Amino acid sequence: MRRTQYIFTALLFILLAPGCKKLDLTPKDQVSDPSFWKKPSDFQLAANDFYYGLMQVPQYIDNTSDIAFGGGANNVSNGSFLPTANSEVWDNAFKWIRSTNYLLEKASASELGAEIDRWVGEAQFFRAYNYWNLVKTFGGVPKIDKVLDVSSPELYSQRSSQSEIIDFILADLESAAAKLPKQNELSEDDLGRVTQGAAQALRARAALYMGTWAKYHGSGDADKYLNIAIESAEAVYNSGVYGLYTDKAENSYKYFFILQGDDSREVILARRYYQNRVVHNWTRELWFNYMVPTKNMADLYLAKDGLPIGQSPEFQGYATLTSEFQNRDPRMAMTFIVPGSSIFFEGDIWQPTFPGFSGTNATQTGYMIRKFLDETTDAAQFRGQYDFKEIRYAEVLLILAEALYEKNGSISDGDLDRTINVIRSRAGMPALTNAFVSSNNLDMQTEIRRERTVELAFEGFRRDDLRRWKTAEQELVKSIRGVKFVGTEYQQKYPDLQVGTDIQVDNNGFIITEAASSRQFMPKHYLFPIPLQQIQLSKGTLEQNQGW
Repeated sequence: MRRTQYIFTALLFILLAPGCKKLDLTPKDQVSDPSFWKKPSDFQLAANDFYYGLMQVPQYIDNTSDIAFGGGANNVSNGSFLPTANSEVWDNAFKWIRSTNYLLEKASASELGAEIDRWVGEAQFFRAYNYWNLVKTFGGVPKIDKVLDVSSPELYSQRSSQSEIIDFILADLESAAAKLPKQNELSEDDLGRVTQGAAQALRARAALYMGTWAKYHGSGDADKYLNIAIESAEAVYNSGVYGLYTDKAENSYKYFFILQGDDSREVILARRYYQNRVVHNWTRELWFNYMVPTKNMADLYLAKDGLPIGQSPEFQGYATLTSEFQNRDPRMAMTFIVPGSSIFFEGDIWQPTFPGFSGTNATQTGYMIRKFLDETTDAAQFRGQYDFKEIRYAEVLLILAEALYEKNGSISDGDLDRTINVIRSRAGMPALTNAFVSSNNLDMQTEIRRERTVELAFEGFRRDDLRRWKTAEQELVKSIRGVKFVGTEYQQKYPDLQVGTDIQVDNNGFIITEAASSRQFMPKHYLFPIPLQQIQLSKGTLEQNQGW
């Protein structure tokens, strides 16, 4: 897409009109711009459009990391990708940024004042949301805060720095939070609209990202952003509006992500879907293993005693199909399909499922995902209706815990109890304490990061986390591995599979899905390359990211 293309549609009528002054070309089937923007409801209608820019389920983002794999090699995950001419992230974000700038300019020119504050707040939220998608992908980008036309010099703006864009995002979200209603003030018809809590939570997310990026990449004032992350997360926490979903007792984690969890107190912002109107096919695609867990993800789950599997006497090893799932964090069995467990297919039919290596259940790693599998016939027939929960309260608690630790180098048991241990309690896991960490020679930072990865598994955070922690260069160069095959029940169940021919294994008998020799991560991979066409059209003002 050209750098100016996102403004052409809106300008088409304006550019053509001067040559047609004697003709009445006012559309008869739509409202013209001069007759719009007169009432608060006009601004609400314009703001409705922004919601189409929310994430369309995660689209297997975690396949680009070390915790998930798809049907074959992923060139982002293994570092073999090259700069592209265009980018959907770039194009879509700037399209929506223009739309939000348009509403904000109309609001500034309006005499409606406070009557339209809410819709101004929504525009600010979505402008920040789309800049967030840009900055975490490319780093610094041009900052456009006005509506451009084909002659605007800002079309050739240089890139603002990453911290300047983050500051712009944080300011927009702070302003938006002051204008937006609280979640518990929404009418039933308004459920799903952005709220004060959504603005504060996204602000906490962006600030944590920049704070840890500054700390580990040595660029910027880490404490400044960590303080904002703490302040924003505390605001959500202290609002008293949100809480974890617990309606299904010990199975609440599983049910939160499907229909039962929609509109629960844990949901801060969701991409909403509706029966027979707006549906998705994620359940069906996950059945067919478009994204599968890796051994790296499996190994992150603690044993039931709260210890890593390498230290816990409760870990049962790998001899059988189910042994590694025994005595583990219950979220493991609600995130992975435990071989032989019954999974709903359709027509109230539940069938035992065994991850395999050929046919319908073929999986590259020997693992399959249980998380996000809905239990309705509609979902089984390509008509999934559950919402994708893009921002949820558990993430805010994890942000608060991590930001406190990263700022202070420590975290109190009291802060652990109101953040991580709330999440662990729902999962049925023992509390994390400083004494437990110390007595078992654990590392608190590692345990906080482990909790984040386990709780948010396959929700699209992992690659960004590795990048901001500056650990991608260690983690993403390792082999992608799967279940232990040699000498286990897997080998007995699939005797026709020949090691070295049909499957590859390491020296310990674990499946190698992608060898370390095929994977790389270089400094340039911490940011994606700016689309080549944008650089060409910028007349030299856009500089490419280093190394690309």
